[in-house]
Amino acid sequence: MPAKRVLHLHLEREWFDDIAEGRKRYEYRAYKEYWRKRLEGKKFDIVRFRNGYAADAPEMDVEFVGLERKGKNYVIRLGDVVKKKRWRPSAANPKFALQLPRVRMRTSGSKRH
Repeated sequence: MPAKRVLHLHLEREWFDDIAEGRKRYEYRAYKEYWRKRLEGKKFDIVRFRNGYAADAPEMDVEFVGLERKGKNYVIRLGDVVKKKRWRPSAANPKFALQLPRVRMRTSGSKRH
């Protein structure tokens, strides 16, 4: 089996979580010389996303579906998440936030006897 052709990208936690949970299917990069050299004319099998630069940073592999240019951006189309390493859903993500029932508070002037 030939080696996978990997595009390495770093993401902030919010976008990393969205891709890991299947809510985000596209990644955008500015149409600049730096990205043109890295993306155009190249073939990839997977996109390896990392959330940070530490050795133990969360990481995931996602199928690379395609690349197109839209306006001033490159659009990287993503497929299924193939593998996740060292990732846990963020507590700051509203989807995972603890939902407490609303409680109506009485003011001192509204006591019942």
